[in-house]
Formats: sequence, C-alpha cells, structure tokens
Amino acid sequence: MLNIILTILAILVIILLWVTIYDTNRFIVVKHSFSDKRIRKSTRAVVITDLHNKSFGRNNELLLAAIREQTPDFILVGGDIPTAKPGKSLDIAISFLRELTKEYTVYYANGNHEHRMKLYPETYGDMWERYESALKELGVKLLVNEKVELPECGLCIYGSEIEKKYYIRFKTAQMDESYMESILGKKEEKYYNILLAHNPDYFPQYAVWGADLVLSGHVHGGMVRIPFWGKGVVSPKVSFFPKYDGGVFRQGNSTMLLGRGLGMHTIPVRTFNPGELLVVDFLSDGQKA
Repeated sequence: MLNIILTILAILVIILLWVTIYDTNRFIVVKHSFSDKRIRKSTRAVVITDLHNKSFGRNNELLLAAIREQTPDFILVGGDIPTAKPGKSLDIAISFLRELTKEYTVYYANGNHEHRMKLYPETYGDMWERYESALKELGVKLLVNEKVELPECGLCIYGSEIEKKYYIRFKTAQMDESYMESILGKKEEKYYNILLAHNPDYFPQYAVWGADLVLSGHVHGGMVRIPFWGKGVVSPKVSFFPKYDGGVFRQGNSTMLLGRGLGMHTIPVRTFNPGELLVVDFLSDGQKA
C-alpha cells in the first residue's frame, strides 16, 4: 500500500513539474471587446504587461509573430517590461520594443520595476536613464501621469505612476479617493477613457476617478492557479488568493481588465497559469468585433 501511495505521489510531482515547465515557457492569446457610444470607430489594441525580460523564441520572435497576427492599430504597455535588478541587462526589453515600434505606435505606462529603477539610482545605477533614453529614441509614447487623446477613435489613454508606498508588501496602503485626480487631473468626459494602471489593488479608486476601462497587470495571475477553481495563489505583495488575480472586474461604470502578464521574476515559474497576450477591440455601440 505504501508503495502505491509513493508511486502516485511521484507521478503527481512529475505532472506538476511538467505543467510548470510548460506554462512558464508559453503564452496564450486572450481577446476582449468593449463598446461605448463615445467610441467613434472600431479600433484594436494589443495589451502587454509584465514581460520581465522573458523571451519567447529567439529575439521574442514567437511573441512578435502573435502580435502581428492580431493586426492591432496600436500597442498598450502596462509596465514591467524589464526587471529591476542591479546589473540586469535591458537588451531583451529594448530589442522587443524596437521591433514593435517599427510597425506600431506604442503607448507605455511604467510599472513598479521601471519606477524602482528611477527612484533608486544608488542601487540601479544608470539603468533608468539608459532605458528612458532608449524609449525616447524608439519613439515610444511614455505616459507618466499623462494622457494622449485619439479623437479620431474617441479614445483617451492615460498612463498612471503611483507612489512606491502603494506597492508595499503584506498589506494594501490606504489611497485617498482624490489621489488619482491629483496626479491625472479630471477625466475627459467626451472620450472613452482608458487607464493604464499597473497595480490592480486600487481599482475602486480608479473607478471613483472615472476610468471607463482600467488595464492592469502586476499580479502575474497569482503565479500558480488552482485547477478547476481558477484562483491565483499569491500576489507580489505576498497576499494569498488575492481578490484581483486576473480577468475582468467591474465596479459601478468602470471595468478592469487584469492581464496575467507574460514573464515572471524572483521565483521564475508559472503553474496552470501560462503567460497572457491581451487583444482588446474598442467598438462603437452596435458594432461587432
């Protein structure tokens, strides 16, 4: 009987290891559509978050091919394309963005890793200076508490960068409901407002501010997802079974699409949780994707 139990456990461990290796090195394409009367014409975006220097194929050729297949009008980046680690190369992140900007307009909001490189040059040296310089050279539209209006589409894209205290571990710091307006100003009423906001924990505050659609990342889908139940296990702030782990969430008139990201860092594994490339269609009322 003991031998049977040990054999079953060994098989389960092998299966788990295989799934982890498989999911850590693949991604899936997930499509969503959102409609609103303020959207003037059908527009498609590919949303990328949390690449963390991951490469799918040589020079990210598999990821780039998947993006091209979706024929997006532009790219929305939700942060953490590089990984903030002293001495870590930026080459993969920059090379990937270089290929994207050859074909698409790229709107980029920082995640906590870009923000960290910026805040602590004594730790990260000139990493942020070099990265920001590369973004500018490539023509990436970096939105640091800024917006860009796309009147022909009826869209307004905001990129938020919240303070480091909102990324502390083990708890969610209190954010005043007026904070988002203090960094972004009032939303544009005449447009459908898209907010690139890396940390999903503050979706209630983003909703109060008036975002129509929030695009977030950061949680990596909870790293490990429980089969059948589908919940993510742990978030970067070390909270278990986080409320916001991946997928679509709604509050009032706001919707949040939380991507599971593409890469990982520190503990570089994903289990029952492949990377996610998001495709979003913005449709005028009555249109179909």
